[in-house]
Amino acid sequence: MAENPEEAILSQLSESVKAITALPECKTVSRKMYGNLVRRIKLLSPLFEELKDGGEEQLADDVVQGLDALRIALDSALQLLKSVHEGSKIFQALQVDKIASKFEQVTQQIEAALSQVPYNKLDITEEVLEQIELLHAQFKRAIGRMESPDLELVRDLAAAQMEDDPDQMVFKRLSEKLHLTTTNDIKAELIAIHDMVISCGGGGGGGGAHEGISDDYIETMSFLLRKLKDCVMTDNQEAESNEIDKSSMKHRSPIIPDDFRCPISLELMKDPVIVSTGQTYERSCIQKWLDAGHKTCPKTQQTLSHTALTPNYVLKSLIALWCESNGVELPKKQGNCRNRRSSTTSTASGGTSSSDCDRAAISALLKKLANGNPDQQRAAAGELRLLAKRNADNRVCIAEAGAIPLLVELLSSQDLRTQEHAVTALLNLSIHESNKGIIVNAGAISDIVDVLKNGSTEARENAAATLFSLSVVDENKVAIGAAGAIAPLIDLLCHGTPRGKKDAATAIFNLSIYQGNKVRAVRAGIVPPLIGLLKDQGGGMVDESLAILAILASHQEGKVALGQAEPIPILVEVIRTGSPRNRENAAAILWSLCTGNSQCLKLARELGAEEALKELSENGTDRAKRKAGSVLELIQRVEEVVIS
Repeated sequence: MAENPEEAILSQLSESVKAITALPECKTVSRKMYGNLVRRIKLLSPLFEELKDGGEEQLADDVVQGLDALRIALDSALQLLKSVHEGSKIFQALQVDKIASKFEQVTQQIEAALSQVPYNKLDITEEVLEQIELLHAQFKRAIGRMESPDLELVRDLAAAQMEDDPDQMVFKRLSEKLHLTTTNDIKAELIAIHDMVISCGGGGGGGGAHEGISDDYIETMSFLLRKLKDCVMTDNQEAESNEIDKSSMKHRSPIIPDDFRCPISLELMKDPVIVSTGQTYERSCIQKWLDAGHKTCPKTQQTLSHTALTPNYVLKSLIALWCESNGVELPKKQGNCRNRRSSTTSTASGGTSSSDCDRAAISALLKKLANGNPDQQRAAAGELRLLAKRNADNRVCIAEAGAIPLLVELLSSQDLRTQEHAVTALLNLSIHESNKGIIVNAGAISDIVDVLKNGSTEARENAAATLFSLSVVDENKVAIGAAGAIAPLIDLLCHGTPRGKKDAATAIFNLSIYQGNKVRAVRAGIVPPLIGLLKDQGGGMVDESLAILAILASHQEGKVALGQAEPIPILVEVIRTGSPRNRENAAAILWSLCTGNSQCLKLARELGAEEALKELSENGTDRAKRKAGSVLELIQRVEEVVIS
């Protein structure tokens, strides 16, 4: 007997949920969005099962209509989740904003479909009804709250593309964050990229299933994959030799330094903390001592002025280093700082269930920030700066405690050291994705720009790095540009320390992805200083200058400004003698300048570009070969016109 339309829809809904539930764990940069969507969709299963078991009662037309909309939405979700799980990990890292947008669209689609279902007309138990209403509220809250990208990942991707010879640690981190750590991972990624190329019709301008995927983009992905493959192969070789070293270490019994032992247990400390007398103990041991009612320091017998325990981060780091050097298993974290009540409250409200931070110490620092004298505020900001640098748990705790608005206020401090501590603390806090929105909503952007203009050298550098961190979120690119950040970033690029120039270049590179900021940068006069840095071969900024110029050359105003700076001699020289990545960017800039400009073509030919381009078209990277070939075609056309 054939299913009626209602039964067919319910069967399809159940099958969709089962298919989504059966999907494997995601190991890409989208894993959190993927996991959240799968988890929420799983909770729809009881509704469909109960409706299927509801007997012969016919569903109302508006119920069927709502369920059909939900069926379509779940089909979209299944397709998205499959594409994320099976797709290229490198592509998802480069396109993280667009992937997040797709998750946002699917979330909106499911929420809209749930809004169409009249729950009061459904013959379901009160328990299931309550669960579905809560789930609907979750989908509604999730709209507009997608995860922002990982700052370190974005920065490493930018470095890998901007610099000709990035630090190998960049690729080490990328390998780990992208879960491309074995030769099998690399093979699977190669197949995923190959499938993408095939679906785009072999490249050529980007079409097919992957909108906007050009030959240049595929070349970038291939370049990153080659570098990651080299990194994985090197790590595998090191791992083999390390295993031999570790096996020999196991037969040794290193003597634990006395300072690393807890005075109470005499064991190696895992979580050392300082009491009011200045003595250090293992947290669990001293806590038991205090819980037993003791008011004295076990080692000195002095009366404790208070019972707060301060983490001894320096000693903890030394212990970890000693363990690593001696082949001893690194100490594991012990518990967390929250009491049972705060943990229960946090979990019930949907927050983090645990955190390895000292809330009492953070609370005391915040009181000094809010009500202390200038010296206390400076010291507290400095402490928070260090705490926020240490680990992700601290960044969450500090933000949850309400420190960000207080730190933003201190950006306007007349004391340059306080200002420097505040902006650096915000930089460290911004590494955690959810803190970016809190910082921006606290009105920090304009104050950070003021620090960038008027702060100390270190404060200006860290302000530039903070703006880069915040600019990872696309809408912040617009706000940062509108706040007047471009001009002081250019000033730092011209006159900063080597580190300051790097920070400014990275921020400008990322901000210029937004077209409006390209125009701002060009109008603020960025092109001449970039050409100057390009000519200064010993200045260490050639890679960054070419990368930024390549972005600006794609805009008409940038192209005009570049032409006025007369860069062709230096571009030809880079094509002739530069590193592979720099030759590639120089060829791309030259192609942009020469397209539709016979004067530039003639000058390039007079400077001997033709010979250099021919060599590049034979021995350069794939993208460099294409750009060199395109410029050569333009030169040949000019020659034909002259001959005729």
